[in-house]
Amino acid sequence: MTSVDVSADLRELKATLASVEAVLDLPSLRREKDELEAAAADPALWDDAEHAQKITSRLSYVQAELKKLADLHERMDDVEVLFELAGSEDDASAHAEVLAELEAIRKSVDEFEVRTLLSGEYDERDCVVTVRSGAGGADACDFAEQLMRMYLRWSEEHGFGTEVYDVSYAEEAGIRSATFAVKGPYAYGHLSVEQGTHRVVRISKYDNQGRRQTAFAAVEVVPAFEQTDSIEVPDEEIRVDVYRSSGPGGQSVNTTDSAVRITHLPTGVVVTCQNEKSQIQNKATAMALLKAKLLQLKRQEEKAKVDELRGSATASWGDQMRSYVQHPYQMVKDLRTGHETADVQGVYDGNIDAFLEAGIRWRKSAEKAA
Repeated sequence: MTSVDVSADLRELKATLASVEAVLDLPSLRREKDELEAAAADPALWDDAEHAQKITSRLSYVQAELKKLADLHERMDDVEVLFELAGSEDDASAHAEVLAELEAIRKSVDEFEVRTLLSGEYDERDCVVTVRSGAGGADACDFAEQLMRMYLRWSEEHGFGTEVYDVSYAEEAGIRSATFAVKGPYAYGHLSVEQGTHRVVRISKYDNQGRRQTAFAAVEVVPAFEQTDSIEVPDEEIRVDVYRSSGPGGQSVNTTDSAVRITHLPTGVVVTCQNEKSQIQNKATAMALLKAKLLQLKRQEEKAKVDELRGSATASWGDQMRSYVQHPYQMVKDLRTGHETADVQGVYDGNIDAFLEAGIRWRKSAEKAA
């Protein structure tokens, strides 16, 4: 790479970062940090543990964002100096180090740029993810469990907290369904693009003749419900059932009827929770989850009305939004964005950032076109 190439790349990255900082409103972010630090220092803060948790969590996020931005500026300055030294000394290894660091900086800047595209009403929130097995028998259940693991690994890698609310295990292998929360800034904005039907094509582990099998799993992502959301659920509209929690193979893990299932009668929406030890806690968590799903349903109905008035269909997530092909070749491909990779195992291990970024950019383009 020539000096012109590196200099041009650095100018481009600095310009992009400046645009990102303008969108993020850096002065406002710094003021928020000062205000949150003052609130966190208040001895009375922990009188309300839930409020205190929100304050400290937001403070950690804002501090981390500002540090990342400051570090990026410092790294750009350092790589510029290193490049000048490499050129004056004609050091090949230093040149290689410059190129590697430049690529790492570009990736970090791209991540910030994608963040500026998350401007939806609920994008900043935590989210609740539900994975359900579809057609394909045991392979579908096994695939659903792989997808659950994929999202949990991605969350762990990004420092997001997770909480599994409910898992329904299949008899032969895998899971019929699982519902879990992902807790962190913009969790919903990032993972909402994963909603849709996922398809796997592979040699079945559960077929005695070793034939190729196609199986499906559905992913649903809703924003976490907050107390300020205006969703009222009258008691007469729900049915509450209690039962004993169970683990794989039906083994009892609780000796009391603490697990809770709530059915919303008008819509047929069903939620379950068995992760807490008490029935009261499980019911409270299940109600929050029900409200989150009803909130999402309300948004979808409102969007459908707008689409009808507009007179033309907007971009749809549709079925089979992503294919995971493991036979006769290795390929994961997003059918909406065209992004693909041959590293199938890497994707199953949670390396889905490139798919998320492509999905977010695709969605933004679709919104602009609409």
